[in-house]
Amino acid sequence: MIARIVKIRTGSLITLKPMVLRSILAVLAGLVAMTAVSFAIEAVADPLLMRVLVLPDKAALTHNSAVSLITMAYTLVCVVGGGYITAKLARRLPERHALILGLVQAALMVPAMMSFADPGPLWRWVLGMVLVIPAAWAGGAIYARA
Repeated sequence: MIARIVKIRTGSLITLKPMVLRSILAVLAGLVAMTAVSFAIEAVADPLLMRVLVLPDKAALTHNSAVSLITMAYTLVCVVGGGYITAKLARRLPERHALILGLVQAALMVPAMMSFADPGPLWRWVLGMVLVIPAAWAGGAIYARA
């Protein structure tokens, strides 16, 4: 089996087997896909919601509970899709790879929340961190059972 070699700063070599590299890339691909689709939906949904709900500015979206629930819904659909993509690309242990994607996404939500000057209600972030894990797993389960 051909191994990939990656050089690190210390000059020592790490050998990555193709299966491990495939696993890492599968999780990254799922993360990129769900993030890109989620941002694209947000770019369309935010102005639309501001008009429909007659909100004064984008900051008002952050504190509107209805908007938070709508955002949570489409984000979770994107996470399910990311889990599906991860599972499909990983090939082996699809649900485990999707679950890892969910854990990575939950961990990335902490610095994401801290990066906003006004992150909005804490319940939305906590609920999001809890729900992304089973949502990503569900995407992997859908792929595994298809």
